[in-house]
Amino acid sequence: MTDQPKHTRRNVILGLAVAGFAAATIPPAIAARRPIGLRAVALTNIHTGEHLNTVYWADGKYVPDAMKRINWLLRDHHTDEVRRMSPDLLDLLTKLHAKLRTREPFQVVSAYRSPATNAMLAAMTDGVAQHSLHIQGMAVDIRVPDRSLVKVQHAALSLAAGGVGFYPRSDFVHVDVGRIRHW
Repeated sequence: MTDQPKHTRRNVILGLAVAGFAAATIPPAIAARRPIGLRAVALTNIHTGEHLNTVYWADGKYVPDAMKRINWLLRDHHTDEVRRMSPDLLDLLTKLHAKLRTREPFQVVSAYRSPATNAMLAAMTDGVAQHSLHIQGMAVDIRVPDRSLVKVQHAALSLAAGGVGFYPRSDFVHVDVGRIRHW
């Protein structure tokens, strides 16, 4: 019979301290490569009525089929033109969803816009940037059914991950993965 180590309070504390030191000394480059679970997004396009709830990142990479379905749902609904949406934007939405602590999907007011659609909207209304990040697939205008626009705005601002625009008269919050700014 072999001697089993004694699980004294001192040995347990020492073991936890060693494990904590080992975890803290993992080089950041290695730590950054470790996959962190799954990432999912739930979206409803208010113009087309389409819904999507999908895992778009698994096993340390983006899931191609899920990304295609997301790109389709976030297309320019005026022209059905599709553009590859920024994976960083999806990651931002995932973080925002967690911050809001909701189970409701994001209601998408506007995502990708073709240059022609963007020009048409800019001619019709104020507040549409000529070189909008919507054209690059880096922006989305959203609302969340069970959260006020102010809560969505504050949560987005707290992430400090890009631009945040507040449009209460139009009933949406703009988020993008451009430079950090707000209006």
